[in-house]
Amino acid sequence: MKWRDMNWRAVLTVTLMAGALLSGWMLWQQRDRGGTSGPIGKRPDYVLHDFQTTVLDEAGREAFTLQAPRLERDPDVKTMQITTPVFHVPPKEGSQASPWEIRAQSGWVSEKGEEVRLRGGVLADSTNADGKPIKIATEELNVFPDAQRATSTAKITLTQPGLILHGRGLEADLDAKRITLQNDVKARYERAAP
Repeated sequence: MKWRDMNWRAVLTVTLMAGALLSGWMLWQQRDRGGTSGPIGKRPDYVLHDFQTTVLDEAGREAFTLQAPRLERDPDVKTMQITTPVFHVPPKEGSQASPWEIRAQSGWVSEKGEEVRLRGGVLADSTNADGKPIKIATEELNVFPDAQRATSTAKITLTQPGLILHGRGLEADLDAKRITLQNDVKARYERAAP
């Protein structure tokens, strides 16, 4: 009887060991396949850190200057994603207008640099023909540097000395400093301090 108990235990031990080895081998084979259910993330073809660059238009004139802590370029569509960008948009050549400085939490630039989409805490600052400050605050702004134009469908606050306008939607000629709020416009007049 002892021989049968020992034989039975040996068979059971060998079977359990074989099962454990087979399970371990199967897990080892699956180690590289687990964890990703979608396509593997695409890497940018280049990344810039703490940089300043000037982008030229097709005629070789400055379209805008950009400063940011990080920029990534998509290798397929050749667009750029930017973290906390600061754009300096100069006036048209020959214009007496002042430049615009535009800040945001994030930005996207089209392949040829003709469109810039700014999102999150967007602030645009310049001065009018009299040298007085103009400020646009919104959550999204699309800027077309070559055309010196900006648009938005979001809520807008436009501040000028003595006047604060709130509305939704914007069309702006950046060079002429002609800014039109499109919907739900409310104005508040403020007197200058003596």
